[in-house]
Amino acid sequence: MNSTRRISIATGALFVVATVAALVAAALVPTLTGTDYLPRVANHPNQLAASALAYLIAAGTSVGTAIVLYPLLKKTNVALALGSVVFRTIEAVFYTAAVVTLLSITTLGQQLATAPAATRAPIQTMADYALSVRDHSTLAAVFAFSVGTLMYSVVFYRSRLVPRWLSAWGIAAAVLMMTGCLLSLFSNNPVTGYTPLSCPSPSRKWSSPSGSWQEAWRIQVVNATGRPD
Repeated sequence: MNSTRRISIATGALFVVATVAALVAAALVPTLTGTDYLPRVANHPNQLAASALAYLIAAGTSVGTAIVLYPLLKKTNVALALGSVVFRTIEAVFYTAAVVTLLSITTLGQQLATAPAATRAPIQTMADYALSVRDHSTLAAVFAFSVGTLMYSVVFYRSRLVPRWLSAWGIAAAVLMMTGCLLSLFSNNPVTGYTPLSCPSPSRKWSSPSGSWQEAWRIQVVNATGRPD
């Protein structure tokens, strides 16, 4: 098995793991809205812990894809290949920060359950602040993801490792996601409120299992034939 084939298989596997982990994490995390989310969190600490673990797996495998792709992409543009690794690493760091603040909600929920009525308001305020930190960490992570995606989409476009229309689709998705991040930043609303921009269908193509395996398969085709089909 040559190096390009190993890279393609590893890339596809990491994309699939990252996608599945993110979907599992989103399904497990309790609803963190309203005035009674702290008691709900306190009643389901294991569920929140499992969600946090899945988010950490997703963060680690996401940066892993950029690291695995680096030896291949640097043949086309070293700066963009290295930049994609840097920004995907920044993404993972901020997602980890979001997970840490998410776990702190469990502690605050347990404290609220046993606290006297007079001290519950400050605990609720701290929980609201922690959720705000989580939202802003997620915003920074999505922006870093957008920049990293833009970089390796440009490399894919130049190298023709994948069809150019697919690379252009990835570039358009990255620009739309960055637009959503900027709107979130200046409106002080969570980036998840701009789902049509921050999660457009082009970006799903890069992050979905089918898109990931298609990308890996295209790399193998180029390696075998010397040209895109």
